Amino acid sequence: MLRFVRRLRAVAAAAIFAVAALPAHADDTIVFAAASLKPALDTLLETPEAKAIGTIKTSYGASSQLAKQIEAGAPAALFVSADKDWMDYVAKKDLVEAGTRVDLVGNALVLVAAKDSTIAADLREGASLLPALGDGRLAMAEPSSVPAGKYGKAALTKLGMWAAVESRVVAADNVRAALNFVVRGEAPLGIVYRSDAVSEPAVRVVATFPAGSHEAIVYPLALIRGHASDEAKKLHALLRTPAARAVFEKYGFDVK
Repeated sequence: MLRFVRRLRAVAAAAIFAVAALPAHADDTIVFAAASLKPALDTLLETPEAKAIGTIKTSYGASSQLAKQIEAGAPAALFVSADKDWMDYVAKKDLVEAGTRVDLVGNALVLVAAKDSTIAADLREGASLLPALGDGRLAMAEPSSVPAGKYGKAALTKLGMWAAVESRVVAADNVRAALNFVVRGEAPLGIVYRSDAVSEPAVRVVATFPAGSHEAIVYPLALIRGHASDEAKKLHALLRTPAARAVFEKYGFDVK
């Protein structure tokens, strides 16, 4: 079983959402963004308004990984974290440009299964996920560090379910990798963001975690000190326009 889990994590790590070094020029605007933002942000960056800013390159991954890369000197101009903790981490390293941190969007946490499955699950306090899991595993982002995993563990703990499912968890490097375990049929259930389910037609939402079972899901945006070019500032502003908010909402985010 351990070998199976390691194989799944290796596959996830090789996915396009894994953080990789970006070939870039000095005048490129580099965005580090939580993996769950990929469908919406990719759409926004294809708009004429974004293209008029100049060359924008993106690196998607777990907020924890991205924050550590920024700390190590990665030339990110903008950072969008999937939680406040990892933006706080970057800010405490004095790497956030003063006055540029804003809460961009929000999200919800959901339990998903394959589109054609008949799985049902109850997320009320005191219920159990084991009947729904059967002999399978629960896919989620790494619960000790990745925001979606942390939210998921907190919710399961609050609902009294964590102890029973902890040994059945397959932990992915980021939330999109966790989603892909369900898409590929390697896990019957996964914990992801609502936006992930909206953008992936191969899955369906089985249930939504009660809002009070975890902290509010907030995505902070900020410019990174030393890389806040005029182009980066324009993109920072563009992401907060009504047109951008409409795109985020279309992809399942709550707009601020």
